[in-house]
Amino acid sequence: MKILFDIIFLLAGFVLLIKGADYFVDGSVAIAKKLKIPSIVVGLTIVAVGTSLPELAVSSLASLKQSNTIAVSNVVGSNIFNLLMVLGITALFTNINVKKSVLQREFPLLMVISAVLIFLTADLLWFDNILEKINIFDFKNGNMLVGEVSRMDGFLLLVLFVGFIIWTVRYALKQRVAEEENEEILSNGKCAIFIIGGILAIVAGGELVVDSAKGLALAAGMSETLVGLTVVALGTSLPELVTSVVAARKGEADLAIGNVVGSNIANILLVLGAAAMISPVSVTMMNVMDAVIVLVSTVIVFIVSNTQKTIKRKEGILLVLMYAAYMIYIICRQYCA
Repeated sequence: MKILFDIIFLLAGFVLLIKGADYFVDGSVAIAKKLKIPSIVVGLTIVAVGTSLPELAVSSLASLKQSNTIAVSNVVGSNIFNLLMVLGITALFTNINVKKSVLQREFPLLMVISAVLIFLTADLLWFDNILEKINIFDFKNGNMLVGEVSRMDGFLLLVLFVGFIIWTVRYALKQRVAEEENEEILSNGKCAIFIIGGILAIVAGGELVVDSAKGLALAAGMSETLVGLTVVALGTSLPELVTSVVAARKGEADLAIGNVVGSNIANILLVLGAAAMISPVSVTMMNVMDAVIVLVSTVIVFIVSNTQKTIKRKEGILLVLMYAAYMIYIICRQYCA
């Protein structure tokens, strides 16, 4: 019976996270338009952060509850899901055109940040000679602690995130074009209700997801790492998936890759940074291997995108199959160790 309630609470938590983030973004965008902030800046800041709010809520609350493996697994799991499944599924609907600016600016930055993530999460591998003592590819060593994302690391990540926002906004302001103000804007009262209600829904949803995910992990004999990489990562990545698929169906598939790259940058810098500032995040060998897979996936998608500045359907199928292979890998290391 408890498992059934955990599943119901998990689904309810995902609904609150997704709808809460949706209302928060709508209210924030309306306020920004009232203040005459250009929509391009809104899209690159408020909307980019908005799609990462579920991850932020889950990882921050997991850190508060000392469930650090969920905190870091949620980030790396969401990033892998975004790169392989969100882009892969979107490409099944239509070809994804990749803007030159994304390939020259945001994508290289994401690769650098993904490499920084590996360095920060594996302190002991580099400085305690663990690589000489164990076989890092042996599943039995997966739960060994190999590092920690400290509060200082978290502060550094948040500083980098602020720098990224400033850098992005400055570039956007230089590239902006004149906009017509024809759409209806929410009233001040509705803006306040959407923002406050959205925040409350996100916090409540995050609480439900963390507690129910831990319950399911214990009941099913799964590790928090596996739950964070699968169920929680999928649930918190639904906003990116829905946004990208809807954009593809509306003929704006080029927005999908910008959405994914921006969200992945926010996940590493903002989400993991905030979680580490709340409570230092312990890192296992599994987490480091997953961080390596994030970097490898980023490089593969970058190469695929660079070929003809397009991600085609056959390449989308390849990305989906890669994610399926990753799922088999993480399930095997859980139950074959």
